[in-house]
Amino acid sequence: MHLSAASLRTCPATRQAPSYDRTSHAPGVVHLGLGAFHRAHQALVFEQLLAAGDMRWGIHGVGMTRPDLVHQLQAQDGLYAVRVADGTGVKWQVPGALWRMNVATTERAAVVQAIAAPSTRWVTLTVTEKGYTPLLAQLLLDGLRLRQQTGLPGITIASCDNLQGNGHKLQALVKAAAHAHDGELLTWLDAHCAFPCSMVDRIVPAATPEVMAAAQEALGVQDHCALSTEGFWEWVIEDRLADPRDAALLQSTGVRVTRDVHSYEEAKLRMLNGSHTAMALMGALTGRPFIASCIGVPHIRAFVHQLMEREVAPHLSRSDWADYRTALMARFGNPYLKHSVHQIATDNSQKIPQRWPPSVLGQIAQGAAFEHHALAAAVFVRYTLGVDEQGQAYPLNDPQADSLKAFGAGQRTAPEACVRALLAREDLWGSTLPEHAEWIARVMHWHQHVMQHGVDASVQQLLAQTA
Repeated sequence: MHLSAASLRTCPATRQAPSYDRTSHAPGVVHLGLGAFHRAHQALVFEQLLAAGDMRWGIHGVGMTRPDLVHQLQAQDGLYAVRVADGTGVKWQVPGALWRMNVATTERAAVVQAIAAPSTRWVTLTVTEKGYTPLLAQLLLDGLRLRQQTGLPGITIASCDNLQGNGHKLQALVKAAAHAHDGELLTWLDAHCAFPCSMVDRIVPAATPEVMAAAQEALGVQDHCALSTEGFWEWVIEDRLADPRDAALLQSTGVRVTRDVHSYEEAKLRMLNGSHTAMALMGALTGRPFIASCIGVPHIRAFVHQLMEREVAPHLSRSDWADYRTALMARFGNPYLKHSVHQIATDNSQKIPQRWPPSVLGQIAQGAAFEHHALAAAVFVRYTLGVDEQGQAYPLNDPQADSLKAFGAGQRTAPEACVRALLAREDLWGSTLPEHAEWIARVMHWHQHVMQHGVDASVQQLLAQTA
């Protein structure tokens, strides 16, 4: 038997499940990017509001490119299990917030109509860094134009992706898609719609057969969409909403509504995401499959701790960064989170520019060392070879995969030229680092060490030098 609205009644009563009516109301939220993260994060926030009786927060979920996931969720009436596991124990939840589903690539008109529906109050997005394209902007603009033409109120459009100033970037993207004759629409957007910046934080690995098997044991039914996540979550959103009354509602669920999103955003990008990328690359090369496998190695754990304390934290405005780092170290080691290093290492060309260079530039400005980031960059260059230290090949899942592999192919025969070529790319490192001689020299030093002695020996050497 599969999980569905009918079979949910047979699941153990100890499992948290929706008790409200999911069929009598229209969704109030359109979410673009119906992946694991949204379903284990924002959807659970909206679930709290629905469970409290506010039926305006049901979700119309949009899969941007994955019809298989949408069809699986449709077959399960939008239901799926979430395992929440950390040091306090394990619990299962079956949220009911996902009410309707479409696929953007094949059902575009339905998505536009959903954005323009009278019941829609919010649009949220988790389309990843590479998803901010003119096609996305036009999809949103078409729905918003229809709202404006039919006299409907404006809405909140909230980016929840790992982009600095994500609300500003999304607003600029949408307005750029408007033509010169859309002056009335642009005026309406400015007056009635809100594009708040936000930061979301929760570790949500991709679904695995192990989680599906655990879900079946816990619920007694098959669930092809089951997820696993940690107890920790954070959502910080700018106090700039189309309906200002939503701020108090979100705060009642644990969301932080503030004018200062930036300090949380930069800390997450540079501490969590920056460390994640470094560990993922090390794990990919050493054959360690999960983040927990990496942080469990004493020298990698020490490297990550020092990276955050010595090279990232000095340039953060988040005052409680030390507590955040302590929580991160515990979260990385959560044994229930089988967070694949190769999953985290996808789209490096889109992620590294936001995660590493700001800290390196901060160190340079202070005349401080940047050895940890230089070693991480050297490991990234080595990663572009597409084969680990045991000789096992792996794919480079990246929009720039072909060019990265082309740059990285010469590492064994002409390593210096290869490193210089990759470090010269401004799309990766910005305009300053490609011209910084000491940065280039230190990355080249560590690259040579990694090529000759391997990742583990290089990390241990760095720790010995910085003790």
